[in-house]
Amino acid sequence: MTLGERETKALEALQGPRTLIAAGKEIVYEGQQQHAAYVVADGWACSYKELQDGARQVIDIQIPGDFLGLRSFLLRRSDQSFTTLTDVVVTKIATDRLVDTFHAVPRLAVALLWAASRDEAMVVEHLVSVGRRDAVARTVHFLLELGAKLKLVGHGSATEFPCPLSQSVLADALGITSIHLNRVLRQLRESELLIFRDGWVTFLDRERLAALTGFDYSYLDLETTALR
Repeated sequence: MTLGERETKALEALQGPRTLIAAGKEIVYEGQQQHAAYVVADGWACSYKELQDGARQVIDIQIPGDFLGLRSFLLRRSDQSFTTLTDVVVTKIATDRLVDTFHAVPRLAVALLWAASRDEAMVVEHLVSVGRRDAVARTVHFLLELGAKLKLVGHGSATEFPCPLSQSVLADALGITSIHLNRVLRQLRESELLIFRDGWVTFLDRERLAALTGFDYSYLDLETTALR
């Protein structure tokens, strides 16, 4: 969603200085009190929940322009953990000033509500994938979604995008094993549908991929008019 000049300035005023966090560092841990929300200025992060047996379910992947912890910062304890996947630059949101800012600039409140709503829509799709789509369909759906988000912020094109995710992180996001994911990626490559190699995802036949999983971009709300 495109912000107007007033909303942009208000959002910038809410953010602290840029902070560089190295890859593999936890930003917020599940159960943490007095946790904060952040904006990712550069790099990749993920949100996840860890089970008692050590297994991990990646909830979502955050890329430049995404919020970290926007959906849960009002909770007394964070309901999930956030960790960096690459070196990341973030800015911390001054959540104690949000209410006053929303009173002064209500259209910014609408924009943040839209961002939280779109995040929720993506989480719903991920839930459907893990619960009902087979491994091939859920892999394709996830990569098509990721490609659409990256293209929106100028980090890819309609046919390819940079993807620093390890197979283990991607497998945790999809709810399958790394071995199974490797088989799926090989199947997609041999079927001349997509290639995931050397940190890049290339769509060889985007229309067939979308048809394979019934992918519909409407839930990403890429052309919203809520702030116009």
